[in-house]
Order: sequence, then C-alpha cells, then structure tokens
Amino acid sequence: MDGPQLELHDVTPGVTVRSSLSPSRAGDFLTCPLRYRLRVIDRLPEPADAVMVRGTLVHAVLEDLLAEPAESRTLDEAVKLLPTEWDKLRAEEPRLAELFTSEQAADETEWLASAITLLETYFRMEDPRYLGPHTREEKISFEHESGLTFAGIVDRIDIAPDGRIRVVDYKTGKAPNPLYEDKALFQMKFYALVIWRTRGILPTLLQLMYIGDGSFITYEPKEDELIATERKVLALWDAIASAVERRDFRPKKSGLCKWCSHQAICPEWGGTPPPFPEILPEVPIVP
Repeated sequence: MDGPQLELHDVTPGVTVRSSLSPSRAGDFLTCPLRYRLRVIDRLPEPADAVMVRGTLVHAVLEDLLAEPAESRTLDEAVKLLPTEWDKLRAEEPRLAELFTSEQAADETEWLASAITLLETYFRMEDPRYLGPHTREEKISFEHESGLTFAGIVDRIDIAPDGRIRVVDYKTGKAPNPLYEDKALFQMKFYALVIWRTRGILPTLLQLMYIGDGSFITYEPKEDELIATERKVLALWDAIASAVERRDFRPKKSGLCKWCSHQAICPEWGGTPPPFPEILPEVPIVP
C-alpha cells in the first residue's frame, strides 16, 4: 500500500519520503537514530543472524499450522512443517545461505533442534486445536489526518463470538525484566491503536507470548492510553522528519550496541558512516 508523501525539499529538491512508520522502525529510532538511518535511508545490508532467522522460521511454522484444520494442529505436525518452511525462507532470502555451509551441517541440525524446543514450549503455553484465529500475519495500516501512516504486521488477531478482540504477538526470546515491560508493550499498543482506528473497536486484550521461556505479558488497553501512544508516534515522526531535513542522525551508545551489525561505521566506536544519500529512497512500510 502506497502511503502519503512528506516533502523534504530542504534535503534535495523534489525528493519525497513516504510518511509511514511501524513499531520496529520506531523502536530503531528510539534506540539509536543512526541505526534507523542506516537501515531505512541508507538500506545497508546486514548479515543473517541465526537467532533472528530462527524466530522468523518459528513464526512461519505457527502461521501455517493455524491454517490447518483444528484437529491437525499438533506438535508433530508443527515439527513436520519446519524443513518445508526453512526451504521456503532460503528460497526467498538468498543471503540465508551464509548461515550454514555444507561443512556446518551439524550446526544446522542443532539449530533446527532448538526451533523444535521453542515449538514444544509454545504447545505448553496454549493448545492451537482450540483456537479460532481471525487473521494470521495481517498487514494493518491507518492513515492519520496529519498524513502519517501507522503500519505493521500482527502475528494473530482473535475475535470472540461476542466481538471481543485479542491481539497476539509471538516472541521467541525470553520475557524482559518487568522494568522494561512498557517498552515491550509499545508495539502492542501501536497495533491496538491501528485496529481501534480502522475497525472502531477497542481490543480487549493484548498478549505477548514469550516462547523462549514460556511466559506471558498481557494488557487491557484503555482509550486514553492509545491516544497517548498516537501522540508519541506523531512526535517521533516529527523528530525523524527533522533529522532528515538536518541530515543529522546521531548515534546513541547503549548495551544494545553489541548486537548491532554497523559498529564498524559508528562514530561511537571509532567508525565513520557513509555520506548522507543525495537521493532519498521512499521509507518503506516495514514491520
């Protein structure tokens, strides 16, 4: 879906940037503005990460599993889907070939076994035979009157017979420290806001499933909290637009830097980022 355009003539005459923001990209900017720039504007390639790819694989398996008839949604069936989904991912993303060479077959086998462990944990958390998911991996979007499009992909939306909505997101890592739960819930409030604005129904429950340790974070959203989330996202987009106009995306050093693939070109680590692009790409709607 094409979003509205935000004109940034101060950067390059005639250049426009699509005004769309997702929870993940919002999180990138909040974590480190330079990380946002290198991912969204420079679009620098990043090496495949085995942990992240495993998460993508488990998500794909659960998506397909819930498309099966209820009686077929078993752990055995989920495990059978793993190699098929892994083949699909590698066909869609050639860069994943770098994860495991022919000499690393044992590592790949161990990696797939760890994905099975995650599926086993999922089945201890809920029984998918008794679920009636309304949608799986649904792309949602809402265009605010300001011209900004709020967009993302929701893992699962459940709708009860009485119309109540539950928004579910799978996380293949472990639950965060309670001090950081608000940061984790920002994504879910973002989704709840879009659903509320597009369907006119306030979701009843937001549910984060941490398959890494079998724990849940649940939350019942309130209208005033979602309005506050909307204001936060709008303010964040203003900050991003200002950074583009000034060509100034400053790095923010933190404990998360050790997982960043761009350390070598980060000024905080003695590196030099590439020159700011003369021609800006449209900012994509990225989940």
